[in-house]
Amino acid sequence: MLFDFDGLILDTESPARAGWEWLYGQHGQELPSEKWALMVGTLEGWDPWGYLEQQVGRPLDRAELDQRRYAHELTLLEAERLRPGIASYLAAAEGLGMRRAIVSSGPRAWIDMHLDRLEQAIGWDAIVTADHDATRAKPRPTLYREALDALQVDASEAVAFEDSPNGAAAARAAGIYVVGVPNQITRELGLEKTADLVVDSLAELPPADLFALVERGRADGAPSDDR
Repeated sequence: MLFDFDGLILDTESPARAGWEWLYGQHGQELPSEKWALMVGTLEGWDPWGYLEQQVGRPLDRAELDQRRYAHELTLLEAERLRPGIASYLAAAEGLGMRRAIVSSGPRAWIDMHLDRLEQAIGWDAIVTADHDATRAKPRPTLYREALDALQVDASEAVAFEDSPNGAAAARAAGIYVVGVPNQITRELGLEKTADLVVDSLAELPPADLFALVERGRADGAPSDDR
């Protein structure tokens, strides 16, 4: 089982967007949702600083403002817990002896911080991150290929769980079957176009049922949208 992190294991997407919306609001601006969508699940998809400075017509003190934005985001993140169904899938992986990994475009320190807070730091066979390297980030398949190598499994033996089109595209490009689990931010981004299977929530689909759907989907060779 290969899990994305931001927005999949933990809904960091909503607090992140709220932090930028707050910053834009401080300058009398509105964060454009269509631009924000370009950033989800990847790096350098869009430059929110450059756009904001263009809108206000002057350079901003990015360092000072970013500290305030980040503080606002962290305040919201403190209330976030594992997304519904994630704990059951992690337990199922452990019980079945399945290898599990986190595959993320984010930095390792960010993931470790939240795993420690959620008491989920133990049990991962690999954690593969881009660590600010846009040349390795999703939607490129690099991170997923590195994860397969680290776990010593073939793409046909893996299932990836993703919340964003960029992440799903990366896993598909690596030859991995993708289960899309959108969140509030990514629900309208067209995840069904890149994932093999889309479910509203893992809490509504027991692991055994999902495995059956995955096997059926692999046999059919066509994407499915089970909502």
